[in-house]
Amino acid sequence: MVGVTIGRIQRLRSLIEHPRTGAAERAAAQRMLDRLLNKSAATSVRPGDRNYGARHARPGRHASLSRIAEMIADDIALARMATLADGEGDLAVVSALLHAPAQLTYTVEAPAEAGILITVGAVPSAWATDADGFDSVALRALVAELTELMNAYNRDGADVARRFVGRVRIQTVA
Repeated sequence: MVGVTIGRIQRLRSLIEHPRTGAAERAAAQRMLDRLLNKSAATSVRPGDRNYGARHARPGRHASLSRIAEMIADDIALARMATLADGEGDLAVVSALLHAPAQLTYTVEAPAEAGILITVGAVPSAWATDADGFDSVALRALVAELTELMNAYNRDGADVARRFVGRVRIQTVA
């Protein structure tokens, strides 16, 4: 696990420092790098028993939900572009986003004043369900990874309300 994280950090730093990396891609890579570096303290407890996601302060305290949705969309796009191990000595990257079918589409929007919705579209029903008709392990891992990515921008606690309600919606195709 530590080796995988070190490999990801190195690849993200290379992407950030590369002269031909675009501004939006560089910003998304920087956010992912910050999240990896703060992963050991993914949620910190502050006075009042508040829990803040690792990326909570990144967009700013008063950022709109549409701005947070844009940052989440950038993070998803960057996670899908990560490279897989291609050599014998390379470490394998464990990411449900990276291993999901390429035809999946991801839409991040803030349809309500207090909510963010990630819609995963064009999901093949054969990939989304197992032999018993339940959600497949791969689909559950994808939803869990998207939820974790979204909650990195959120907060919660006994004396503070959540910054937003996040949902992941799956749209399958026949």
